[in-house]
Amino acid sequence: MIFKVYFQESNKQVPVREKTQTIYVEADSERDVRTKIADRQYNIEYVEAVEGNYFEYEKQKEDFEVLEIE
Repeated sequence: MIFKVYFQESNKQVPVREKTQTIYVEADSERDVRTKIADRQYNIEYVEAVEGNYFEYEKQKEDFEVLEIE
């Protein structure tokens, strides 16, 4: 399953909407996503599953790239 992760670059930053970034991660669950990117020290705001029509819409974006992290 693909998840979209909204985050700030540093876990020391206060979330500011204008600085929020996103990545797409392939994982089995939200917990798995958080485990896979724990070493990156991101301040994770929100993790959501991307499936169905939403997935098709997201794939059309030019910056769409799924991270396959072991």
